Amino acid sequence: MDYYGAMPRTPRLVSSTLLSSFFALAAVAQPAATGTPSPAEMRGPAQQASEAVRAAATAELFYEVLLGELSTEAGKPGEGYALMLDAARRSQSSELYRRATEIALQSRSAQAALVAAQAWQQADPESRDANRFVLRILVALNRIAESRPALERELALAAPQRQVAVINAIPLLYAHASDKALAARVVEEAMSELLKQPATAANAWTSVGRMRLAAGDRIGALVAARLAHKFDGDNDALAGLVLQLLDEKMAEAEPLLHPYLDGEPLPEISMGYVRYLAESNQTSAALAQMNTITAEQPDNMQALLLQSTLQLQAHQLDAAEASLNRFAALHEKQPVSERTEALTRQMYLLRSEIAQQRGDLDQAEHWLSLTDDDDSRLAVQLRRALLMARQGRLGEALALLRNLPASNDAQAAAKLQAEAALLRQVGLTERAYEVQARAAALQPDNDDYLYEQAMLAEKLERLPEMERLLRTILERNPKYHHALNALGFSLADRGLRLQEAKSLIEQALELAPGDPYITDSLGWVEFRLGNRQRALQLLQQAMRGQPDPEIAAHLGEVLWKLGERARAREAWRAGLRLKRDNDTLLETMRRFGVRP
Repeated sequence: MDYYGAMPRTPRLVSSTLLSSFFALAAVAQPAATGTPSPAEMRGPAQQASEAVRAAATAELFYEVLLGELSTEAGKPGEGYALMLDAARRSQSSELYRRATEIALQSRSAQAALVAAQAWQQADPESRDANRFVLRILVALNRIAESRPALERELALAAPQRQVAVINAIPLLYAHASDKALAARVVEEAMSELLKQPATAANAWTSVGRMRLAAGDRIGALVAARLAHKFDGDNDALAGLVLQLLDEKMAEAEPLLHPYLDGEPLPEISMGYVRYLAESNQTSAALAQMNTITAEQPDNMQALLLQSTLQLQAHQLDAAEASLNRFAALHEKQPVSERTEALTRQMYLLRSEIAQQRGDLDQAEHWLSLTDDDDSRLAVQLRRALLMARQGRLGEALALLRNLPASNDAQAAAKLQAEAALLRQVGLTERAYEVQARAAALQPDNDDYLYEQAMLAEKLERLPEMERLLRTILERNPKYHHALNALGFSLADRGLRLQEAKSLIEQALELAPGDPYITDSLGWVEFRLGNRQRALQLLQQAMRGQPDPEIAAHLGEVLWKLGERARAREAWRAGLRLKRDNDTLLETMRRFGVRP
């Protein structure tokens, strides 16, 4: 290439990257201004001639850099890259090596960027920036095995006070590696010494754990978390890994989090643990944690909303309303934004639910009417329809749902699902089954729709149909724990194939550890098997985790059979306080001649 041909037209404005390239070269080529004669001025004629030659060479470099930048800006990054890399090699300027690397990356030529970065690294072996470019480009190119030396160097070059931050960032660096198991091994090998040093071991093992988890190695990730815990049980990064493990249904990791929570946990970790407990239906434990959080953070509006939600689930209506009032007092001081409007809608939904549970249906509908939001419209309209149905306005309720727009099969199926839920709520189970079957037919791969159809079949005493539907789900999704639990409980409740029922429920509990409803199912099958003391233990655990009228019905029956009739009546009364019209509870009490 002729680098020294006709000068292209000079742009009106000189770009900042062009200027920075010139300044970088100037820093290499120009002596510092001192106010005293330069070394050239103090030399004789021969020395000055030699200096002139060097100056001419410097002028050529300036010209080459200029051409490189102009070529890049003119849409010819390949030419610009070649000129800039040549200038970098001739000047040994780190900044020009950086610029050549950046030009290649901007033109999406990772291989060319790697050549420039490696040349830069060779020219300046102590440059952490050069090494970081090499590392990131190798990972981006999926050359994971080759990245180990660069990762080791990155860890070695990091300042001691920054080393932990570098370790924590490693899983993010390798997040898009195609072979995540290989990436986990490379990272662990690169950190072999850091895994032993007290100052870095907890974070290093945590990063290894996150890498293993990304590779699908849940057991290996748990082992890494336990090793990290031995070095530092109060580590923020480790707490985050434990939450990830809990999300992956690794209940064995939960004890690792308790010492951390007893200290001064990060708010996001505390809230994450509460959400895990709530999603696991461990409402009582979640609420206990939430009460601690709001006591320490009384101005946390999001925490107050979550606290109110949990109190509502625990049927603590006055406490839920008090939390909402505290939220409202803080909320009205906030400027209007999309976030505050979303929180407002959530508050209205909670107020509606409180009013509904108190039997004030008009007030419940009023709060719902204030929650106009496209994203949640179907859910809100279903709640409005349920309120109308309870007021004897079934025709209006059905019309409300049927008149909602649906532009595709998914939306049409969602409308049918909502209608089926409404019909089931008002006791029209046969019609609900027919509508739900239509929804499932529109979305044949949707396990949730098929599950709801199976539950309606069970309510209609169509047990072979229920089992067929649940087994269809399990054939394509063996980890669908709701289906495992439902099938196991249905068999146990009828005294059929009890060992198979127990196995199904135990599988469900492995997938959703700590879930009170599945624990209730296990207690019920133990009762059917004649293991009454074990059943009592499990049912008491389930009731503590989630006060519920159906769990109360089972607990009371076991207590009655154990001869503890006073305690049985108290269990049933506790269930009635939660929901006076629960069919399972009322039928159980009638069987034993106990009046509600």
